[in-house]
Amino acid sequence: MPTVSVVRDRLFEELGRTYTDEEFDELCFEYGLELDDVVEEKVGGGGRIKQGEEEIATVYKVDVPANRYDLLCTEGLVQALRVFKRFDECAPRLSLTEAKCVIQVKAETKEIRPFVVCAVLRNISLSPAAYQSLIDLQEKLHHNICRQRSLVAIGTHDFDRIEGPFTYEALPPKEIRFAPLSLPKEYSADELMALYETDTKLKAYLRLIRTAPKYPVIFDSKRRVCSMPPIINGDHSKITLDTRNMFIECTATDKTKALVVLNVLVSAFSRYCEDAFSIEPVRIEYLNYDGTIDSVDQTPHLDATEIIASPKYISSLIGVDLEAQEIETLLNRMMLEVTAGSSSDELKVLCPAYRADILHACDVAEDVAIAYGFNRVKEQIPSFFTTGRSQPLNLLTDLLRKEALAQRGYTEVLTWVTVSHEENFTKMRRADDNKQAVKISNPKSLEFQECRRYLLPGVLKTLRENRNVRLPLRLFEVGDVVRLEENSSIGAVNERRLCAVHCGTSAAFEVVKALLDHVMLMLGVEPGDGNSKSTFRLDSEGCRDDAFFPGRRADIIVGGVNVGVIGWLHPEVLANFSLTSPCSAVEMLVEPFLDKTA
Repeated sequence: MPTVSVVRDRLFEELGRTYTDEEFDELCFEYGLELDDVVEEKVGGGGRIKQGEEEIATVYKVDVPANRYDLLCTEGLVQALRVFKRFDECAPRLSLTEAKCVIQVKAETKEIRPFVVCAVLRNISLSPAAYQSLIDLQEKLHHNICRQRSLVAIGTHDFDRIEGPFTYEALPPKEIRFAPLSLPKEYSADELMALYETDTKLKAYLRLIRTAPKYPVIFDSKRRVCSMPPIINGDHSKITLDTRNMFIECTATDKTKALVVLNVLVSAFSRYCEDAFSIEPVRIEYLNYDGTIDSVDQTPHLDATEIIASPKYISSLIGVDLEAQEIETLLNRMMLEVTAGSSSDELKVLCPAYRADILHACDVAEDVAIAYGFNRVKEQIPSFFTTGRSQPLNLLTDLLRKEALAQRGYTEVLTWVTVSHEENFTKMRRADDNKQAVKISNPKSLEFQECRRYLLPGVLKTLRENRNVRLPLRLFEVGDVVRLEENSSIGAVNERRLCAVHCGTSAAFEVVKALLDHVMLMLGVEPGDGNSKSTFRLDSEGCRDDAFFPGRRADIIVGGVNVGVIGWLHPEVLANFSLTSPCSAVEMLVEPFLDKTA
C-alpha cells in the first residue's frame, strides 16, 4: 500500500477540526485507511525541505489502498474525509470550460510513446504547501499507476511562459536541444542521457527511450522544448509559486491510465483556481504521416462512470439488510451519487472521474460496507460448513519426499523456478525447438531468462556449489516446471516432477535404478511391460535424451507413456556444470501416478 505523508496541522486546518492521534487513527480505520506512523520531521513550506527554512512538524504517515489514486495527496485525502464525516454534503463537482488550447500529435510518436492527454488550470494560486503537495502527488503517481513512468509520464508547466498551439513529436536525439529542469545550459538529448547516467533519480528512467532511434518531445509554437518525456521537463516552463496558469500534459503508452492520472491531478488542484474546480480542456489532434488529421480528442474526460447494482446484491455481500434509501445515503458519504435504475430493484451509481477504483458492483458494495462500518456488521455462525484438506497432488508429493527419497538418504533442495537458456538447454545438450520453455520477455539478468523445463539443471547447479563437500552427495527435488501448451487458456501448464541425483565414484546405473524401484514400490507400480498404469519398464533403445550417456540411459514407460528418464549423465553435461565426479540421475513426472494412488 502506498504511504502518504501529510503535515498534521495543515490536515486539521483543512478538515476544520483537530483530532488526537488515537482519534485520527480510528477515523482512518473507519475509512479503510491505516495510520502507519506519527513522526516529527523537518519540513518547509508545508512539506518541501528547503535549506535554512526547515521547521519541525508532526507528520502523519497514512497507508492508502493501492487503487485509490485520489487519496495520494493531502487535497484528495481531506476531500474524502470531509464528505465521509459529513462536513461537506457531497464532493465538489468538476466543470469544463471552452477548449482554447490545441496540441497536435505527429504520427512518429506511435513508434515510442503514442498518447498524450492535457488540461489547463487557469488563475491558480499555489501556496508553498500546495506547491509541494503537487510535486509529491506526481511522484506518488509515477511510482504507482504510472509504473515508474513506463506507462505514463507527467509534466506540469507555467502556461504564461509558453505559447500554443503545441506539437508532440518524435525526433532523433541529436535534433533535440534544450535547457533541462534546474540546469541553465542547453544540452542535446544524447548529452542528457550521458549526464543523467549518474543521477540517482533520473537514471532509472533512461532505459525507457535510450535505445530508441527517436525520442518523444513536446514543443510550443516557438519550438521551445516543454518536455522530453519520460525523462525531464524544460527549465523555461517550470512551475513556481508565482505560476498563475498551469498546463498539464501526460504522455503515455496506456491512454486509459493517462486519463486516470490527469483526472486525479485536475480534481485535486483545480480547487486552487479562482473559479474553483473549473478546468479548461485541451483539444488533441492525432495526425497521419502526411500531416492530415486522423482523429480528435478533448481531455480531460470528466464524465461519471455508471455502475448498476441492486440493493439485494449489496446486502448479500455485506451481510446486512439495507434499503435503497439507506444505501444511497451511505454511498453519498463515499463521494458516489445514486439515481434510480431502469427497474425498482436497481440502483444507478455515478462514480466521479477520479474514482477509477470503482469497476464493478462489488466495488460499490465495498464502499457501502465502509460507510456502514465493518464493526457494525454482526458476527454470524455460517449456515454451512466446509472442511479443508490438501490437494491429492500435494499429498502424493509429500509422500514421495518423505517416504521414497528422504528415508533413502537423499537430501532435498529447493532451486529457482527460472533459469538461463543455457542451463535449460545448451548445457544439458538438449535442443530448443521453441515449443517447450516459457521465455521471459524482459529478464533482469541472464540467469533468469526462462521458466525451467526440467528440475535436473537446478540440482546440478546445487551440486556445483557444493562440489567441495565429501562424496557421495545424494540430492533430490520435487517441484513444478512449466511447459508450453497451446490448448491451455494461458498458453502454458505446470508439471510436477521428481528428480534425484547421486554424485560420487559409486554413481553407477544400478544405484539410481534401485532408487527408482523403491519409488515405484511406494507408488504401487511393479516391474512389467509398462502397458498399464500398474507396471513400468525401462526402454533403453528408444531413449534419445542427450543429457545422458548413450547405452547407459533409458526412458521410463508407465501405461504405455514415457514419464521420465534414468541413467548416467553425459561427461559434457558434467563439465558444463564444473563437476568432476560421475553422476547418475532419474527425473520423472509425478501426476501420471495420481490415479494409481487415489
